Amino acid sequence: MREDAGGPGRSAVQGSSAPESDAHAGTRNKVARSILEHGPSTAADLAERLDLTAAAVRRHLDALLGEGVVEARQQRVYGHRGRGRPAKVFALTDTGRGAFHQEYDVLAADALHFLAEVAGEDAVMEFARTRVAALEIKYLPVVESAPEGKRAEALAEALSADGYAANARQTPGGEQLCQHHCPVAHVAERFPQLCEAEAEVFARLLGTHVQRLATLAHGDGVCTTHVPKNVTGRNPA
Repeated sequence: MREDAGGPGRSAVQGSSAPESDAHAGTRNKVARSILEHGPSTAADLAERLDLTAAAVRRHLDALLGEGVVEARQQRVYGHRGRGRPAKVFALTDTGRGAFHQEYDVLAADALHFLAEVAGEDAVMEFARTRVAALEIKYLPVVESAPEGKRAEALAEALSADGYAANARQTPGGEQLCQHHCPVAHVAERFPQLCEAEAEVFARLLGTHVQRLATLAHGDGVCTTHVPKNVTGRNPA
């Protein structure tokens, strides 16, 4: 049976002071986390995933909207669009993602600043490439074993298993690999080399040059990487 949990009071995210039951705070946190893990979602999507009533989800979303944790957008439609307005989706704001911020990000950023000052920006890039090298080794068998035309999807599944909440979708020019969560987004705001090194790995794994269209580090709602059509091998021209 679906839970009709909800009600006014303090959100589970940081910085709120009004009293609220632990159950309500926990449910609201689940709503925010579901958006974090699955990307922009409709109220119906959230109700289905969390086994809540639509009314309960709307109450939590209203509270999260009021606190600036989520924002409402019109759902993007790819391909043929039917009648009526696109559904409204809810996405995390920077404030919402900040609720899942890890304190060690500050230490990591300080360490990279020190590295840049002592050894230069090239050393930061070398560190970034070394960091993602293990991911390339880990994901290579998964991507190579996927059928041609499904490699971006296989990469997205591997990324999701590591907490990146990724998915791949078809577009007129190829595919878009979307990551709705990044564990180093706060550090990458100051050190874009982390994003650059990751994109280089994606290009090698998918066998084609890829293009970053958006990143969480730059304040976008999702990291989006364009993967052109006709991916055939691991060695991009």
